[in-house]
Amino acid sequence: MSYDAVLFDFDGVLVEPPSSRTLQDTLQRVYDSFDLSRPTPDEVSAFFKGNLEAISSRCRQLGVDTDRFCARAAKEAIRVQREEIEAGMRSAYDDIAALFSLEASLGVVSDNHPSVLSMLLQRFGIVACFETVHGCPLTPTGFERRKPDPHNLETAMVALDADPERVLYVGDRAVDIDAADNAGVDSAHLSRDGSSVDRSPTHRIFSLRELTAIVA
Repeated sequence: MSYDAVLFDFDGVLVEPPSSRTLQDTLQRVYDSFDLSRPTPDEVSAFFKGNLEAISSRCRQLGVDTDRFCARAAKEAIRVQREEIEAGMRSAYDDIAALFSLEASLGVVSDNHPSVLSMLLQRFGIVACFETVHGCPLTPTGFERRKPDPHNLETAMVALDADPERVLYVGDRAVDIDAADNAGVDSAHLSRDGSSVDRSPTHRIFSLRELTAIVA
């Protein structure tokens, strides 16, 4: 099977993901701005997994408007990740060099904020590799469209004028495989450390270099 288009998750696939400390610091700054106590680990997890129901419920408990909370969170997420990037705490993976040898249309579909994606693509000199880039704004609507919802994958395919039967989505988490299944496209589970997920992707790969043979 060859593919006309390849879509990539971002954090953990092309670029090292933000640290757990970064995520904690982001939500702590949001809580501080509303004079709230320290967020619990469950609250941090719910927010960065995009669990809108849990986020809205917690905002009601705290007496905070959900839209205002999300807007503040977006601002802090961009700021904290920019600080992390400028401090040299995140790097691109060496095997992204394989992108330059793929004879297919390429795109990014990520749950990270669009502004962060833009910063990192520019920083690592790979922005020109991709014809379309889709992130998730930290808004109620953005949270609803996070993976495994197929909306952003479908939007990317429209932008590339791609037939879903000839599209491959590359991710490193179970939710990426679920999103690919929901969008009706093939999936490649990338596991650089050899770990597996409780899913059945179309392909299992240990390096982006393996895509050259798969996509051709």
